[in-house]
Amino acid sequence: MTASISDNLLTWYDKHARDLPWRVPPGSAAPNDPAWPYRVWLSEVMLQQTTVAAVKPYFAKFTAIWPTVEALASASDEEVMSAWAGLGYYSRARNLLKCARAVAELGGFPDTETELRKLPGLGDYTAAAIAAIAFGRRAVVVDANVERVVARLFAIDEPLPKARKAIRAAADTITPDARSGDFAQAMMDLGSHVCTSRAPRCLLCPLAEACAGRKAGEPERLPVKPAKKAVPERKGTAFWITRASGSEVWLVTRPDTGMLGGMRALPDDGWTARADGSGTGPLAGEWRSLGAVRHGFTHAQLTLTVMALETEHEPFGEGMWWPVSRIGDAGLATLFAKAAQLALAAD
Repeated sequence: MTASISDNLLTWYDKHARDLPWRVPPGSAAPNDPAWPYRVWLSEVMLQQTTVAAVKPYFAKFTAIWPTVEALASASDEEVMSAWAGLGYYSRARNLLKCARAVAELGGFPDTETELRKLPGLGDYTAAAIAAIAFGRRAVVVDANVERVVARLFAIDEPLPKARKAIRAAADTITPDARSGDFAQAMMDLGSHVCTSRAPRCLLCPLAEACAGRKAGEPERLPVKPAKKAVPERKGTAFWITRASGSEVWLVTRPDTGMLGGMRALPDDGWTARADGSGTGPLAGEWRSLGAVRHGFTHAQLTLTVMALETEHEPFGEGMWWPVSRIGDAGLATLFAKAAQLALAAD
């Protein structure tokens, strides 16, 4: 059974594989290019909790600016965080730079799961994916799509996250020794386009005959997810501070740790996912309200009021005056880009 599962899936993948800029065609050997593992790693980091459509332009931008891991390693934190702006989950960008610099010191990416796991920011999934896709190593690669396919295929009905051990063990039984990279990507494609969270397209699935979840008549029920926790509502304030001429706005760089760490931003009142902001601005003056923007984080929903002030004084603390006409080039995180758009519309 396990051999037929992998064979059927690879046959399907040979015909239906997605054409993606970080992939080679099915059945192809890894390119004889030292930058190949870098491209695989970069794509996997970007794809964590992010869609393929959102990642494509960022992948193209990063590989154009920094075509090798050595080039990325030599970039400044500010450059990379700015280029990452809008992709979200900004801790990934900080870990990206740490990992690039560690790999550059090593002289290249290690080619085994064990050694890859030692790199900053690389968990079990990413290490396995790079080992399989970049180096052709047999590795059990389990992301959210693969988790869903395997839970249905083997009718694993223990709730997540406890089910993950059983899911990984089941995935191990069907992972072939040959074409491990193709198999991993085939499982991802199957979960993305056929074995979807809702309304799985079982009639198109190459594994339908072997699927215990389908035979039980309710594949959509699997994997069993824990009840969602309520997301708290938070309130904060961002401050749009311009010089009297209105041509420049005061920007700050957020601390490396914490939400949106290392990103350029408007000054704010210290809101976090755990607490509302103080509402206190960095300068005294006649502030005016421009309205508010909403933004969702993993652990909180935020309503951010935007307050504006024209001043001839420089705010307290580190920051910079940035041309308002070039605010789109500042690399603001999405939340503060929304706030800036509100301010520009008000002006």
